[in-house]
Amino acid sequence: MSSASASAAAPDLTSKQQRILQYLRENAATKTYFKSRLIGQELGMTAKEVGSNITALQEGDYDVEIEKWGYSSSTTWKVNL
Repeated sequence: MSSASASAAAPDLTSKQQRILQYLRENAATKTYFKSRLIGQELGMTAKEVGSNITALQEGDYDVEIEKWGYSSSTTWKVNL
């Protein structure tokens, strides 16, 4: 798999999941922790939509590692490339 195809959208993901994955890929190089609420604000989704869609990204084989980290005011996700 070339690096170009690794960054391409995964065909088995919904458009929301693809947008979340792309957002994490673009921002995980400079940031490790992400709140569902803030991702949602950036992408025009609710925190609940982000949380339910990010679970599919956790279970899939993608180039990001996502771990549920905290539950305070909004679920926090630890993301590593």
